[in-house]
Amino acid sequence: MKAIIQRVKSASVTESGKVSGAIEHGFLVLLGAQDGDTKEKAELLAKKTALLRIFRDDDDKMNLSLLDVGGSALVVSNFTLCADVRKGHRPSFINAMEPVGAEMLYEYFCERLKAEGVKTVEKGVFGGDMELDIKAYGPVTITLDTDIWSK
Repeated sequence: MKAIIQRVKSASVTESGKVSGAIEHGFLVLLGAQDGDTKEKAELLAKKTALLRIFRDDDDKMNLSLLDVGGSALVVSNFTLCADVRKGHRPSFINAMEPVGAEMLYEYFCERLKAEGVKTVEKGVFGGDMELDIKAYGPVTITLDTDIWSK
């Protein structure tokens, strides 16, 4: 699984003119599931996300996690994170997980974030044509990829 974590002051997602999720102070998480991804990888990614220390402490060092600051998460499915651009100029999405399995892992990841202690987990619309409104903080953007940890 892959995630792009962006530290935000606020973020919201709209689909068909309706806000489906909105947060203040926390993480926008773009989440992509690839063929071969499992619930175990979703658990690992959720734990890493909840404990990722990218908020500033009293000494102005990035040393506090989402849990430490009581932040929220807005999780948006994004199969384009699984793009393969090694050949040519048009991305291939052949490695992206099929929608039924990807949606199951997306929902499971959100459940696991809550289980890790993130009190507010908002979501986009799986497979929807969404618009994101993001007020980045920093900006701080981190890429997480479970394939790196499992090698």
